[in-house]
Parts: sequence; C-alpha cells; structure tokens
Amino acid sequence: MLTLRERQINAIKQMLNLNSQQPKALAAEPVWKILIYDRVGQDIISPIISIKELRELGVTLHVQLHSDRDSIPDVPAVYFCLPTDENLDRIQQDFSNGLYDIYHLNFLAPITRSKIENLAAAALHAGCVANIHRVYDQYVNFISLEDDFFILKHQQSDQLSYYAINRANTRDEEMEALMDSIVDSLFALFVTLGNVPIIRCPRNSAAEMVARKLEKKLRENLWDARANLFHMDATQAGGGVFSFQRPVLLLLDRNMDLATPLHHTWSYQALVHDVLDLGLNLVYVEDEATAASAGARKKPKACDLDRNDRFWVTHKGSPFPTVAEAIQEELESYRNSEEEIKRLKTSMGIEGESEIAFSLVNDTTALLTSAVNSLPQLMEKKRLIDMHTKIATAILNYIKARRLDSYFEIEEKIMSKQTLDKPLLELLRDAEFGQPEDKLRLYIIYYICGQQLPESELERLREALQAAGCDLTALAYVQRWKSIMNRSPSISQVTQYEGGGTRTVSMFTKLVSQGSSFVMEGVKNLVVKRHNLPVTKITEQVMECRSNAETDDYLYLDPKLLKGGDVLPKNRAPFQDAVVFMVGGGNYIEYQNLVDFIKQKQTSNVHRRIIYGASTLTNARQFLKELSALGNEIQTPATS
Repeated sequence: MLTLRERQINAIKQMLNLNSQQPKALAAEPVWKILIYDRVGQDIISPIISIKELRELGVTLHVQLHSDRDSIPDVPAVYFCLPTDENLDRIQQDFSNGLYDIYHLNFLAPITRSKIENLAAAALHAGCVANIHRVYDQYVNFISLEDDFFILKHQQSDQLSYYAINRANTRDEEMEALMDSIVDSLFALFVTLGNVPIIRCPRNSAAEMVARKLEKKLRENLWDARANLFHMDATQAGGGVFSFQRPVLLLLDRNMDLATPLHHTWSYQALVHDVLDLGLNLVYVEDEATAASAGARKKPKACDLDRNDRFWVTHKGSPFPTVAEAIQEELESYRNSEEEIKRLKTSMGIEGESEIAFSLVNDTTALLTSAVNSLPQLMEKKRLIDMHTKIATAILNYIKARRLDSYFEIEEKIMSKQTLDKPLLELLRDAEFGQPEDKLRLYIIYYICGQQLPESELERLREALQAAGCDLTALAYVQRWKSIMNRSPSISQVTQYEGGGTRTVSMFTKLVSQGSSFVMEGVKNLVVKRHNLPVTKITEQVMECRSNAETDDYLYLDPKLLKGGDVLPKNRAPFQDAVVFMVGGGNYIEYQNLVDFIKQKQTSNVHRRIIYGASTLTNARQFLKELSALGNEIQTPATS
C-alpha cells in the first residue's frame, strides 16, 4: 500500500511526464523539459525529488518563476505554482515575451473561473493560445517530510504560525483567509490519499473552525457528480492509501499543550531540529576542521537527510547515545571492509595502478571482483558515516556546552511528577547550567506541569531567570494561557503529563575508549522509558472509540452524510488509520511519540497507520519567539 509521500511523488512525476500516464517499461529517452516553480512549488518538490531524479525525468533546467529567464524554444515549459495574482501576472508576461513554444500550467490549488478567463484573454492577446497544451489543478499543496509526516508551509510559515492564529488583533477576514489556506491544503491531502475522513476535533477552538470548513468543502465535492475527486475512495475501489475502513482526521489546537514544543529532547531527529535547525530534511553543519585550517568561518555544509540514507531511516527516532554507538559500529564495519579489500590486493600483488595491476584485476578471482564491485557502495557508506559523524559531533558539543542531557532528565521528572534532586531555584542560579533560553524553557515546563506554587516562590524563580539574562516577555502570555486552561477542566485533564522518568547511567561503557570519535565522558546515558504525550493519549482514545468525558465532547463530522451534524454515533468500530493534524505548529517530539505508539499497537492481524501533520514545523527557539511576541501584545495592548 502506497504511503502519503509515495502518492505525492507519483503525482508530481506524472506532472513532469506532461500529465500522461508513465509507461511501465522504461522509456528509451525522456521528453526534455524545463521546470518553472514558485517558492511554494520548490518547497514541495525539494524534500521528495532529488536533482538527480529530476534529470532522469527529463528536467534539464529548474528555475524560479520570478527570476530573470531567457527564451528557450522547442522545449516544453512545465509551470508548478500557486494561482496567485502575482504568479499569474508573471505567466502572462511570459506569454507576451514569447519565452516558450509549449506551456504546461500546473496549479497547486484550484484556479478560479475569473482567473482562468483572464489568463485565456492574455494568451489570446499574446497570440499563443495554441502554445498552451495543458492547464491542471494538481492538489498536492502540502510538504511531505516523511512517509507519514507532512506540513503545510516552510517559507513564510509565520502566516500559519501559532502567533498568527492566537494574536489579539487579527481581523476576521485575516483569520478566514488563514483557515481557508489550511482547509485547502488538507483537502488536497485527502484527494492525494483517495479517502474521505471522519473528522473529530475539540469544540470552541481554531481546530473547530478548520473542521467545519473542511467538512463543507468535502461534502460539496462529494455531491457534485461532475467535480467529484474521490472516485477512487477506498470504501468503493480500494484505491486509497489506507485500508478499506475510512480514516479518522483528528484536528487539534496547539493550545492544548504548550509544554511539549519547549521540551528538551533526546532522540536524534528531534535533537537535530532543536539544536541545528533542520528544515526540509536539510541541515547545515559547520565543518570545524576546515574552518580551523582555513583560519576563517567557512560556509556550513548542507547535509541531506533523506529516505535513501539507511542509517538515518533506522536511527532518526533513537536516543542520542544509541546513535553515537551505531555510528561507531558502522565505522568499524567500514574499516573491516576496507581492510579486506586492501588485504586481497596485497595478497595478489596489486599495489599500484600499473597496467599489470589492471590486467590482474581483469583476470582475478570472483572474490576480488565482488570486492571491487562493492567499492561504490563502500564509498557511499563512508560518505554517510562521515556526514553522521559530523552531525553527531556538532550535537554532542551542544549537549556538553548546554548540559542538554541534564535538562532532558529534569523535565522528564517534572512531567512525571517526580521529586527533583536539586531545587529548581539552585539550577536556575547556576551560571554554568545551560543558556538563558534553556533555563526559560525549563521554567515554563515547570510552571505548566508542576504543582500549584505560591506566588512568592514563582517570583524568586523569575528573579533568578532575570539575573541569568532571560527575556521574560513570554511569561505574560503563558500565565494568561494557564488561567484559561484551569477554567476548562476537560482540557486540563486530557493534557495531564505522565512519565516513566528515566534511568540514568553516569558514563558510557562502549564509547569511552581511547580511539573513539565521540568522547562522551560527562554526558549521561539516559535510557528513556516510553510514555505517551497529550497528543498521543488523545489519538489513542479517539482511535479506540473509548468513551470518556474529554473526547466524547469532541465534534464528530461525517462529510458523506447528506445532512450535516455533529452527533456521535452509538455503535462505532475502532479506527485502524488516523491523520493527526496540529493547528498552530507541530514538532518532531510529538511525531516520534506517535510513531513509537503505533509500533506498539501493531499485531499480526491488524496493521494500523498514523499520519502526523501540522500547519508549520517549529523548534523550541522559534516557539519561544512566538510566545514572546504574544506576551509583548499583552504587556503593550494595541491602541484602537
């Protein structure tokens, strides 16, 4: 069964194949073409199709729509962009300038009747109507970062951010446009999946606004015989990405849990995003060795963490110490393979690159042939080991400098209501204990998840933060948020944090060897006991259709019903598949927690699947900025 990402890749490959079905057999020669995209189109393509794959699909050139472009005759031009006024003006300009002989226009979202009429008039005026071969609505307006993880925006993501949704002075029309943007992308997602979901969400939230708009859009499409995009609905033809049963779409509001986005993390992918800032599966790491030798700060090197990287796929969800050990093992395995090839060459007298050496290689044993044939894989393995060593070393430096292992351990104890080894005030006053940002994150988690504390103690903690150089603007918003949450017991009960805590070992056994790449002394080896975060707990309750006060009150919307309604049916079978979408920003911590949860739920008879999505992807630093901006609004109210 195809994953979400595979379906999106297939849709884009078909578009690059000029919207004709791809033949089963490999074509002798692809049709050469140029690809013209806007920023949104670029963000969608870059994490899922490499430049090498674009070349194989016949794309000789890929350029920005709004860049200066020369005329290229005799080659089809494939446009991939949103149908915004700015983009359409530029396409009309291309018509007037006669840049290309053949135009294939692919819009990420449906183009309105009036806009397509304006485009037709421009083509008529430029005399290039015959040059426009196809105009398509593509319904792929979302970004697949993993097989089961998507976001809606990367560049200009502040338009869909937590701050944009929750700021006080958002006008009604701005909020409507923001919600419509989320709905259009979620609609495209379900067209790509080939399924019509049942929608669940909490009432009186931004998630409810999205849910009602999405239900209306899905229903209107389903009951329009000419425009129905769900002919391949899984319930009819088995063509969907999920099983025969319909999936549940669980829409959640970021306001349900402000602690998790600020939590210091211990898994590889989430650490890369937190400390190195991972974006569209690319992370930039400074090469310390070359920077030192050059005597200047060199441009960071881009590391591509894609699905073809076996090590990344295997270990992205693993705790960091496990990753460090795995890199060491990979390195030893590579060295053994390298030594084996050297030994074979030496035993056969092939040391140099002379003609005799080459003739001997040509006439060698099957063993040596196999060794030589494996050289390209060996070189690729070495490249990936070097890349992960570089990334892991950079992370390790941050862990040591900022004591991130200790922060993770303390926050896990706070979330699971365990007693701290040291008073929080002492930790916040310790000048060597992390950066101001780390201390502020710890305090907010303590304030949200801890017991009710007297105001005098909170004041002392805030004074310690101020002395440490923290910007306390965010606290004004967090305090207001908590007072609202306390007035909504059903919400606060469902977002109770639980924890198994962690077992800690003071130093590593395998890695503290003299020849180790990672000197891990002083870093704790935290063995994490899995526990479900609030998002995962709600997902489990909704998928299992368990009756409880919190989720029973969630809206229940079925777009397939002719008459709308939000009444929960009495007899409900558990859901095998779910799409969990966070309005207001998601993170890798929640994603990994859902991945771990669904792995535990798999049985030989039942294969369950969860797709996690978010309006934007934010790390703790970005989320703190948004909270500070909201806190700033409270402290300095906008004057009307």
